[in-house]
Amino acid sequence: MSELTFFTYLNIILICSLIGFVIEDTWLVIRCGYFDNRNMNLPFLLGYGIAVVLFYKLLGVPGDFPDLKYFLCVFVMVSLGEIMLGTTVEKLCHIYYWDYSSLPFHVTRYTSLFTSLGFALIITLFMRYCFPVLSVFLLRHETVPVKIISVAGCIALLIDYFYSFHQMAKTHSLYCKWRVERFI
Repeated sequence: MSELTFFTYLNIILICSLIGFVIEDTWLVIRCGYFDNRNMNLPFLLGYGIAVVLFYKLLGVPGDFPDLKYFLCVFVMVSLGEIMLGTTVEKLCHIYYWDYSSLPFHVTRYTSLFTSLGFALIITLFMRYCFPVLSVFLLRHETVPVKIISVAGCIALLIDYFYSFHQMAKTHSLYCKWRVERFI
């Protein structure tokens, strides 16, 4: 795979942040029967995009070393990342950002064996089969308008992220702008 450019990384962040939003809301629909804004104004979750870029920078793609080793590294990183993010938000905003305590084999309220295994599987499969194709596609279509959109999009995500967390810190509650109940 060719060396990725700054703008390719920004576009990956945008795309994976949207995918993260869809994954989380799909999980909410399955588990709880509703979907919502996931504490943001825009339908993107910046952490997913940044995480994918970090996985790539730290681990490459699964073919760079054995898939099982890759999967286990992702599993550990997801588990630690969830604990660190959840605990940090709890300390700064005085809220429980999410709570897996009702799930079997949870480790703190912020991670569980099954959620970490699920995310590690999704990430490993994405990095093996989708990331290389997406990267090549983005590199081939890196035009000036695409670069402008990637920069503007990531700036919008950062503003949304900081605004939403400011609201949660100020109100000591989740930032729920909208929710569709009884979806199923």
